[in-house]
Amino acid sequence: MARASARGSEFYEIDSGTVQIRWEGPVATVFIDGVESSCVNTADPSDLEFEYMQHATCALDALYHSQEKIRALHLGGAGCALPAAWAAQRPFLQQTVVEIDAALATAVRTWFELPKAPKLSIRVGEGRQILNTVKPASFDVIVRDAFVKEEVPSHMQTRGFAQAALRALKPGGLLLANCAHGGGRDAKRDIASIADVFPEVLSVQDPKVGKSQRRGNIMVIASAAPLGSYPLHQLDRLLRTLPLPARAMDAAALNKWLAGALPLDDPEESAHE
Repeated sequence: MARASARGSEFYEIDSGTVQIRWEGPVATVFIDGVESSCVNTADPSDLEFEYMQHATCALDALYHSQEKIRALHLGGAGCALPAAWAAQRPFLQQTVVEIDAALATAVRTWFELPKAPKLSIRVGEGRQILNTVKPASFDVIVRDAFVKEEVPSHMQTRGFAQAALRALKPGGLLLANCAHGGGRDAKRDIASIADVFPEVLSVQDPKVGKSQRRGNIMVIASAAPLGSYPLHQLDRLLRTLPLPARAMDAAALNKWLAGALPLDDPEESAHE
């Protein structure tokens, strides 16, 4: 599968294009068709480079203690940086990663020493399709981190997607959605779709990203529990301990930020309106 290797970089062909792995000591940064997609510290998988993954981890840790037996579904895998980190941090966590690219799904186990199933299973398929088939109340956490050419697939930004995620979550579970915003990208309708379905939706976002002054990631935290049940105070405490401290935007502030943004529907839903 290897195509070339020079100056700490390795190139591979996968089903959807080309992967470059840029090594700096034990740290591997994964680029898919030139887009930075994962960063894995092979010496310490619990060390997360991407801020949105740190925010997602804080959201998880605020609700579930590290020894709790929980199940997580990741829609989008790439280099499996976040699943690898959570596996290192949580001994009783079972994770399923859905990756659409079969060659990439196979290769990441060669590139990185990932835990075996059932601790970390990688399933080849399209995320929304697989989400639609899982049994109700199957997972405690669902992570949406799927991108095509730096964009979240449109069918994963709709109320239909949010409804499928809510159905698949156990009572009180979490949907953690990575949204691209700023730099010509607008995540408001994507987030509005989630907020229209879930009882409580929070976010973690850099103020400049939220104001579209620069491009970045917004981490959405959607709770399947009744409004006000998610431990926002604990989340804020954990976010303040990060190398770059962050603050959560509560439901009221997020709704104000979303003002005027209309939820998105699946095409078949729109046709019946």
